[in-house]
Amino acid sequence: METAAARHSTVLVGTCGFAESHQRSFRDFRILEIQQTFYQPPRLDTAQRWREAAPPDFVFTLKAWQLITHEAGSPTYRRLREPLGSRELAQAGGFRWNAVTRMAWKRTLAVARVLRVGAIVFQTPPSFLPTRDNVRRLRHFFAVIERPRFWLVFEPRGSGWTADLLRPLLDELALIHGVDPFLGRPVGNGLRYYRLHGRPAYGYRHRYTDAELWKLKMMLDPERANWVLFNNAHMAEDARRFIRLLKESPP
Repeated sequence: METAAARHSTVLVGTCGFAESHQRSFRDFRILEIQQTFYQPPRLDTAQRWREAAPPDFVFTLKAWQLITHEAGSPTYRRLREPLGSRELAQAGGFRWNAVTRMAWKRTLAVARVLRVGAIVFQTPPSFLPTRDNVRRLRHFFAVIERPRFWLVFEPRGSGWTADLLRPLLDELALIHGVDPFLGRPVGNGLRYYRLHGRPAYGYRHRYTDAELWKLKMMLDPERANWVLFNNAHMAEDARRFIRLLKESPP
């Protein structure tokens, strides 16, 4: 679902998470992906404060709660604060559809609506391979959930998720392909949702060079909305540099 912000701007640039103060993030960028929702969704009044502090046309996106995408053996569960027992944890992750994941989706969706997000991102761990069972659960999950009026972004990791596999699946499930453009090209229609994780792959401490940022600029699709979210240690600095570069001519 295309938002007003996407229609009026070809490229939005921001960070994955608050890399700096809220005030500076809202001043310098036009988009921000909330990360807290992945580990433990915030209170709705906290989300409301973020929405009220941001400019009216500021675009929020967020990551879906890890209870949906990641199984309980993931190290990210160290930051989970939800009081779940071992039986409930065994039901989490992998796009299973049960009482635990229904609760997780309801809570994720509630925060998304308060923030009036442009998209929700479902990032899967490398262990979530395109097996028959995983694809079946993925299909069922997106067929039965309450579908909001904004984009749902699927960012799989691992070489098994080939373009030939993803293209019909994304079309069938009405999903946007989330991708690091230095790792692969987006497939499917609609929004281009780029998440930059550093180089080499997932090198979080990486600082993007000017040459890499120029290459990134050349990767943007002039016919579509492009949302560019930096997710590296120098994300705020690199995002500002990229915003400046977008206004320049190639050297």
